[in-house]
Amino acid sequence: MRFIHAADIHLDSPLRGLERYEGAPVEELRGATRKAFTKLIALCQEEAVDFLLIAGDVYDGDWQDYNTGLFFTKQMARLRDAGIPVFLIRGNHDAESKITRQLRLPDNVHCFDSRHAQSKPLDDLGVVVHGRSFATQAVTENLSTSYPAPIRGLFNIGLLHTSADGRPGHESYAPCSRENLLAKGYHYWALGHVHEREVIGEEEPWIVFPGNLQGRHVREIGGKGCSIVTVESGGGVQVEHRNLDVVRWCRRSVDASGAKSIDELLSRTQNAFEQELRSAGECLVAARLTFTGACAVHRSLVTKPDAFIAEVRSMAGSLGNVWVEKIALDTRSQIDLDLIAQQNDPLGQLIQYTRQLKNDDAALQELLSEVAELKRKLPAELIERIVPDECSLIRGLLDEVEQLLVPRLLEEKELA
Repeated sequence: MRFIHAADIHLDSPLRGLERYEGAPVEELRGATRKAFTKLIALCQEEAVDFLLIAGDVYDGDWQDYNTGLFFTKQMARLRDAGIPVFLIRGNHDAESKITRQLRLPDNVHCFDSRHAQSKPLDDLGVVVHGRSFATQAVTENLSTSYPAPIRGLFNIGLLHTSADGRPGHESYAPCSRENLLAKGYHYWALGHVHEREVIGEEEPWIVFPGNLQGRHVREIGGKGCSIVTVESGGGVQVEHRNLDVVRWCRRSVDASGAKSIDELLSRTQNAFEQELRSAGECLVAARLTFTGACAVHRSLVTKPDAFIAEVRSMAGSLGNVWVEKIALDTRSQIDLDLIAQQNDPLGQLIQYTRQLKNDDAALQELLSEVAELKRKLPAELIERIVPDECSLIRGLLDEVEQLLVPRLLEEKELA
């Protein structure tokens, strides 16, 4: 027997904020959840699985119109025509109270009730699926305790949308412990809600979060997809992850240490892109880059960041299937500022003063009052860009003084 366990489809997730990114592949990003789901349906057909489980959050919330529901029912009809039943539960994003529009689902689809847990046996396969949907978004009770006892002689599967015992970045909905799930005596727990793939238990019972089907932003990095579960005749269980995403999000750090030229740094960047492309296969790579380390081109990077960022984006475009979501420059000068700070010359005294100032709250407040006077004289469009209004911001600017001004003064000293 084989089945597929998927969760957190989030069809037509709006991906808010894309309009802020000039040149973003908006159509590819907005259509990614549908394309990944289409790949899931195709995988069910290709593998000729016995059934499909969806552990909540088919939808991202209430539909803007009926097109989202029409797309889903069409994909379910494809499985009906292939003789593949589907069992699903509602999660916090598509709870009964959130989805106001409804369409009749094909008869191969069973959606579990939210008022109480149900059991759906497949006698010809020797399987029973137990499940319960969310009635409202914020379900805080432990739903697993309401699930029925296992049916002897059948392979028992629990379908549950839950935060388990808590996961960073996820609301604590339908919380439960591993011990709660073990106590039920089921053979497999098909979980949803947590977007990162995680196997809590690999022995009977298997307890699996397959992760979401398609990453939606840079906090959801790496391959996304579903689990293919094979139950052998002797009762052994094999679980295989299969990537189905069409956009692969990544956060990549590029080490700029020792780079002597912008060209050298761009070469390192291209190598990083090529590695991500090889790993992502046919996926569009959506990358957030951070450049770190001490390098000779630090001053050029921070004084002309737009030029360098444009070069990186141009390179990504020439490689093809890459979009750069954001670039952060966290490099520093190669000059040993700590050593200079020990010297009793004007440069050493400058560094000593800036470092003392960073730790002197009274002096920073006095500086802020002087800045307030400057604010009254500057045009409004400049104030937001260059005038700090908090001590923490001034401390950051003092760090930049060390990294920019001191190397510049050293250069002028050598030329004199």
